Amino acid sequence: MHWTEIHPAINAALNLTSFVFLVAGRMAIARGDDALHKKRMLTAFGSSTVFLISYLIRFATTGAHKYPGEGWDKSLYLFILFSHMVLAVVLVPLLLGALRRALRGEFAKHKKLVKFTWPIWVYVSVTGVLVYLMLYHLAPVLHPA
Repeated sequence: MHWTEIHPAINAALNLTSFVFLVAGRMAIARGDDALHKKRMLTAFGSSTVFLISYLIRFATTGAHKYPGEGWDKSLYLFILFSHMVLAVVLVPLLLGALRRALRGEFAKHKKLVKFTWPIWVYVSVTGVLVYLMLYHLAPVLHPA
């Protein structure tokens, strides 16, 4: 297997890791475990950061990857991809603001901001995995070369 085939799978795994730690972090804060919440959310942030760096490297080295074929699956793919990209851009300042407020101990402001940030982050993480699965696994089955 070549690096250009492995790299997208690694990126999907990083998105999945972010999702798992986002849910685990939410569960920790719901139980009132602030220390565990902080660890889990910083892990989610770390995996998202590594993903972003890795994705930019992949994009710089191999460019955009076009979804093959036409039909309902391509329309669904493009909808998911577009919403993923737009919300990923929106997420960055929200996430940095939420992180800054939490690290400064401004928990009331942090809580207000994460009401919007957390669901967007979850959506971006999950749709990142879906985009990978659709492009690299569904499309080749539906539209063989």
